[in-house]
Amino acid sequence: MTVAIRVIPCLDVTDGRVVKGVNFTRLRDAGDPVELARAYGAAGADELTFLDISASSQGRATTREVVTRCASTVFIPLTVGGGVRTVEDVDALLRCGADKVSINTGAIANPQVIDEITGRFGNQVLVLSLDARREPGMPSGYGVTTHGGTRSAGLDAIEWAVEAVSRGCGEVLLNSMDADGTRDGFDTEMTAAVREAVDVPLIASGGAGKAEDFVEAVRAGADAVLAASVFHYGVLTIEQVKQELDRAGFPVRL
Repeated sequence: MTVAIRVIPCLDVTDGRVVKGVNFTRLRDAGDPVELARAYGAAGADELTFLDISASSQGRATTREVVTRCASTVFIPLTVGGGVRTVEDVDALLRCGADKVSINTGAIANPQVIDEITGRFGNQVLVLSLDARREPGMPSGYGVTTHGGTRSAGLDAIEWAVEAVSRGCGEVLLNSMDADGTRDGFDTEMTAAVREAVDVPLIASGGAGKAEDFVEAVRAGADAVLAASVFHYGVLTIEQVKQELDRAGFPVRL
């Protein structure tokens, strides 16, 4: 049976509110995370991603109370990330109701934590959140960023994806920091490069502006497509994206 392409809204949360900007700057309020989670569950989202985008830069854990409220509201898989550094962080988020946990800065600082987390909970629980941008000095031309895209990690994005998957990450969430919030389309070249390098499910993120963009991301190799502002501000609905994917011949849950 062919696996359906997943359409995933993303809640970028800071100070208990969903926000969205361009390249993680000029953030503006997009609503209450619990209300949005409920609405997306009713609208046919296949999964929901909750990212506390200021947790790492502020040196704190994810806002667990909000995660618990969101988890109690939706009946679709929930991935949570932001400030995850230890096995204990993952355990706490799973107890709050998360189905999967994404890790970025914490894994770059200590790659061994990937082995520890997946050794305890299994690789299906851990998602590598890969915030990447074009960086000419890197072997692949793509570099890794951390702290909400504010710092270069000095790592090649493709090499890091391969290492993280080899250590146990069961999925890769690839966010193009160059395209994030621009609505100019997904970075399909980057998506294709990561797709060629790893064999786990790949989520494309960053740059969605119209329904056709999601189709192009899947053609580039994405197993799932994630977006924020186009859904938060009513530019597109989950149904419109799924209909466009269906017309292009890709399996979706309508």
